[in-house]
Amino acid sequence: MTESITGQDLIDAGFPTGKWFGKALREANGVLEAGGSFEMAIELARTFEPAPAVPLKAVEAVDFHLNIEAETEDETANVEAVKRTMAELMRTPVVRSGAVMPDACPAGPQGTIPVGGIAVSEAIHPGMHSADICCSMALSVYPGIAPAVLLDAVHAVTHFGPGGRPRGQQIRPSDAVMARFDANPFLRNVASKAIEQFGTQGDGNHFAYVGTIKSSGETALVTHHGSRAPGARLYSAGMKLAERYRRDLSPETLKENAWIPADTRDGDDYWEALQIIRDWTKGNHLVIHDMAADRLATSVSDRFWNEHNFVFRRSDGLFSHAKGATPAFNGWAEDATDLTLIPLNMAEPILIVRGSNAANGLGFSPHGAGRNFSRTQHKKRLMGRSNEEIFAEETRGLDARFFTGQMDISELPSAYKNAATVRKQISRYGLADIVDEVLPYGCIMAGDWQINAPWRKKKRW
Repeated sequence: MTESITGQDLIDAGFPTGKWFGKALREANGVLEAGGSFEMAIELARTFEPAPAVPLKAVEAVDFHLNIEAETEDETANVEAVKRTMAELMRTPVVRSGAVMPDACPAGPQGTIPVGGIAVSEAIHPGMHSADICCSMALSVYPGIAPAVLLDAVHAVTHFGPGGRPRGQQIRPSDAVMARFDANPFLRNVASKAIEQFGTQGDGNHFAYVGTIKSSGETALVTHHGSRAPGARLYSAGMKLAERYRRDLSPETLKENAWIPADTRDGDDYWEALQIIRDWTKGNHLVIHDMAADRLATSVSDRFWNEHNFVFRRSDGLFSHAKGATPAFNGWAEDATDLTLIPLNMAEPILIVRGSNAANGLGFSPHGAGRNFSRTQHKKRLMGRSNEEIFAEETRGLDARFFTGQMDISELPSAYKNAATVRKQISRYGLADIVDEVLPYGCIMAGDWQINAPWRKKKRW
C-alpha cells in the first residue's frame, strides 16, 4: 500500500502545479488512510484541479448599444473615450452585452465600466457597481407645506459630509436589517457603521432637493445618495474576493472587471449582501424624509424610490450591472413602481419618468446629466472669476446651500452635461417617457468639506 501521495505524484500524473496541490493532497491522502486505492486518491485529487484560464474575447466579438451622440467638441472627446473603454470591457469573458446612456462619461482606467454604462454578465463584478453601491433617488410629497419651510426642515434633520452622526444623535436601522447584517459574512463586521451612518447623505454629488411637482404644484423632497461606508466596505471585500477568482480563472481580465462566479457559496453570500445594502440604503433615504415630516408635524402623501447604481438579476439568470443607469424594465425589483427619477442639476427640474424597456438600452434609462470633465478640469476652466461670482450666477433664483459651509463649484450646474441635450437624447433613443417634473426651489449639498480637513489644515500651517 502506498504510504502517502506527494506533490511529485501529482506532477507525474500530469497535473499542473499550483496552490491547489495543498488541498488536493490532503483529500487524496485521506482516501488512502480510509483504505482506498492509489488510483482512487489520484482521481479525487483531479477534482481540485482548476479549470483552464479563460482568455479575453476577441476585439469587437461583443457589440454594445451606443445611446449617446456628441453635439459639441467637448462631448466628442468624452464619447470617444466612453466607446474605447466599453469596447475593452466587452472583452471580459463572462460579459454578454452592454449599453451606453446619454449621460455617459469615463470613470477610471480604460476598460473600466463608465458612468452611464450597462454590462450584462454571467457573474457579479464588484468593480461594475463601484464603491457607491446602490446610489439612489427617493421622492416624497408634502401637501400643504411651502418649499422654503420644507427646505429648512430638511436642513435641520439631514447630515452631509464625512463620517456619521455623533453619539447621542445616531439612529438605529430596523432590527430586521441589523439581523441580516449580523448573519452575512460580508457585512457582520460593518454593523457599527450601518448604525453610525444611518440618516446621513455623504458628499460629492449627493443632495437634498426641494421643489414643486409641475402637474400638481405640491411640494416635494428628492434625496440622492448611496450606501456610505457599509457599501464601500462591501465593495472592498468584493473586489478582493473577485481578484482571487480572477487570478485562477482569467488572469488576462482587467482587475477592474474581475468577477465572483454566481454558482458558488461566495456568489450567493455576495448577492445577499447586495440586497441587504439595498434595504439599508432605502431606509436611509426614507428616515430623512420621515424626520422632516415629523419636524413639520405633517405626513407624506406619496413617495417612490429607485436605485441607479446597482446589479439586477434578470429572469434569464444574467446580471445587469448598471453603473449610473436607471432601471426601465418592468418588475426591476419587488418594491418597484412604474415611475423613476432622473436628476439633471440643481437648477434644472428632476424628471419623473416611466421606463420604456428599450432593447437598445438593455432595459435602462439615464441616471442624470453626467460630466464631460473631471471636477479638477472643470475648476480650471472656471479660473479667472471668484467662486462667489460663479455661485451667484449659476444659482440665481435658487436657495442653494452647502451643509459644511464651504462652497463646492464642482457641483454647480456648469459642471454637468447640457440638460437639454440629455433630455433630447432620452427621447431620441426611446429610453423613457417623461411624465412629470419636480421644478427646483432649493438644494442642499455637502460642499467642499476637505478645505478644512485636518490633513489640509496641517499642510497650510
